Amino acid sequence: MRNTLFALLFLGGLTLCNAQTIQVVSDADQQPISGVAIYTFSKDFATITDLDGKANLDAFPQNEPIIFQHISHSTRQLRKSRIIQENNRVVLTQDSDQLDEVVLSVTKFVQDKKDIAQKVLTVSQRDVSMFNPQTSADLLETSGQVYVQKSQLGGGSPMIRGFSTNRVLIAVDGIRFNNAIFRSGNVQNVISIDPFTVERTEVILGPGSVVYGSDAVGGVMNFFTQRPGFSFVDGMSLSGNAFTRYSTANNEKTGHVDFNIGMKEWAFLSSVTFSDFDDLRMGSRGPDDYLRPDFVERIGGADVISTNDDPEVQVGTGYSQFNLMQKVRYNPSARWDFDLGLFYTSTGDVPRYDRLIRRREGQLRSAEWFYGPQEWLATKLQVQHKAENGIFDEAKWIGSFQQFKESRHDRDFGSDILFENFERVAAINTNLNFNKQIGTASLFYGAEYVYNKVFSRGQQVNILDGSSAATAARYPDGSTWQSIAAYTSLQWKLSSQLNFQGGLRYSHVLLNADFDNTFFDLPFDQAEINTGAFTGSAGLAWNPNPTIGWKLNFSTAFRAPNIDDVGKVFDSEPGSVVVPNPDLEPEYAYSGELGVTLNFENVVQIDATTFYTHLDDALVRRDFSLDGQTVIDYQGEPSNVQAIQNAGEARVYGFEAGLNINFTDYLRLRSQYSITDGYTEEDDGSEAPIRHAAPPFGNTRLTYRGKKLTLDAFVEYNGQFDFTDLAPSQQNNAFLYALDENGNPFAPDWVTLNFGAQYQLSEALLFTANLENITDQRYRPYSSGIAAPGRNLIMAVKYSF
Repeated sequence: MRNTLFALLFLGGLTLCNAQTIQVVSDADQQPISGVAIYTFSKDFATITDLDGKANLDAFPQNEPIIFQHISHSTRQLRKSRIIQENNRVVLTQDSDQLDEVVLSVTKFVQDKKDIAQKVLTVSQRDVSMFNPQTSADLLETSGQVYVQKSQLGGGSPMIRGFSTNRVLIAVDGIRFNNAIFRSGNVQNVISIDPFTVERTEVILGPGSVVYGSDAVGGVMNFFTQRPGFSFVDGMSLSGNAFTRYSTANNEKTGHVDFNIGMKEWAFLSSVTFSDFDDLRMGSRGPDDYLRPDFVERIGGADVISTNDDPEVQVGTGYSQFNLMQKVRYNPSARWDFDLGLFYTSTGDVPRYDRLIRRREGQLRSAEWFYGPQEWLATKLQVQHKAENGIFDEAKWIGSFQQFKESRHDRDFGSDILFENFERVAAINTNLNFNKQIGTASLFYGAEYVYNKVFSRGQQVNILDGSSAATAARYPDGSTWQSIAAYTSLQWKLSSQLNFQGGLRYSHVLLNADFDNTFFDLPFDQAEINTGAFTGSAGLAWNPNPTIGWKLNFSTAFRAPNIDDVGKVFDSEPGSVVVPNPDLEPEYAYSGELGVTLNFENVVQIDATTFYTHLDDALVRRDFSLDGQTVIDYQGEPSNVQAIQNAGEARVYGFEAGLNINFTDYLRLRSQYSITDGYTEEDDGSEAPIRHAAPPFGNTRLTYRGKKLTLDAFVEYNGQFDFTDLAPSQQNNAFLYALDENGNPFAPDWVTLNFGAQYQLSEALLFTANLENITDQRYRPYSSGIAAPGRNLIMAVKYSF
């Protein structure tokens, strides 16, 4: 029934069929520019171009100048009459003055980037087209400022300024993507977002709790997906894209198609993507510790250790993924905009590779360890209204329903019992946001409600006879997590050079969980959390002249305990089991950052930022006891008892630097480098390295962008973590790392050389080829369970109509 529903919605978007829709293109190559900010001086009217560089101007006044602004092009002002004379085609001159960029993330409304006190990075759809990321995790990694950990090929856990997992927040079109079972270990859910539908990605580096609430401690990742475009000509218009890609390192086969049907007041967008990945091949030059010399097979009803004929092939990494998006947009008048979106993503079974390579007494421990299909279903309705007067100039309401499904399946070598856990989270989110211009100040305010309900069950299956029996669930079934919040934020232009931005939010969190003591004799049967948290921010952006800009920002953030913290039961590492802890409180972060930007005649641009965060009452995994017991039996193995506790403090600090050199209008150099360090306080008062602080990392790109041909030569690099640099939990996971001369785990440094080319054969046909890791380095990013691709040729063809 569900598949039929999606099919009908998709076909309906294709079959449903005179507004002024314009297209913005670049003078350099005549290609559409997505993510162009279009607005009037008063900012009463604003929009952004879609994936095809198109936008609807029906709401804009006839005689007021319209501003077109983009990160890599000169700003242009035009009136509607002039745009019509140019056949609804706006040409922007290529330029790269990033100080003029606009962002949407910080207040959920359009703002000039140079006036914002926080650092925000942007990845455009054009970057996505050139870099060819396989997943949205890879998309974030291309920025050079977000580090990505992978436990398996079907995954990617972003790290931002020393924080990760449930301490960074993901949003899709204004929807909160984090749910109540996001864990403190690595979270791989971001791959559910289809990079082919992402029009623009903005990442707030640093706390974002004032607008986004709990979890936004280290940063916020905002994915803005493509919006339906209205008719470009009188009557109905049809446009779209077809895309196919192949990668050699994992035999990737990807196909994508999207259709846009535009009319005067209605527009429909349908998108489908399917990807299939085989086992990933690592490089040939590097530590032998990463090789896959053997693997487990089931032969003749028995588990057998088989020799891998090619140890560079990581057997047990392949998976597949399907993405569907359907959007409907309705503009009944210049002041109303309705946007309905449906998203559905499902993977096949995803092998958990880092668990498949664990050993016990020298032998592979697991015969099977895989995630079942990871499903994400979401529907959202956004209503945007521009008022003539009153308590707001613009209002934006978003309501959404999401459902997350995941499961875990593991069986020890030689065992007939397959342990399975099934989880489902139903999530409701609604938020209402307002914007009001008061003189030289902009007031933003709003409210949000979030409700999550968790369903969880466990079972064990005898693979010989198919019989099954109930076993402990991972989470308390039927548990709920709620957040009710209100916030206000002010951007005040104190002068033409100085801007202030500050805000305050109050969030109240309610958690309820009932524990089933059938399988564990817990000394409690219920957990309830009823707590509130204030967070705030204050910052200055000072641009005394066109050459220099300063940013200073102070902010607080918090993370309320979720169902994963309070009620989880799972094996965290060999010989340990995490059990529930109902006595948890929120953790708080206090952060500051100072940044400077130098812009020398738009030829040389330098930016540098230093930051510091203190995390108090940190929720960390520590040794625990259950009614005096420190060791219990879990899945047939004596295991040390651990639990999440408010037992720690953490300090994180670092430095980020970027360099842009525009040699000509066509040739430019971009470089990013990040250093993060930090430590946590242990039970005995000693200090240990923080887990999610990545080694020094970055990239450097030299890009030539002509009218038809784009060339991109780039280097990616990563510093070394010695044994003493690793957090205790990582020191205990030696199987993830190479071994030094003393036999201790460490993460070696690495550098890859890469080259990409893109050629526009015609207005409709685009060819892209990337050769990554040219020297075939064998490396494994920090904390990852899977080695990175070896030499990898990526070939893609895109046809637009």
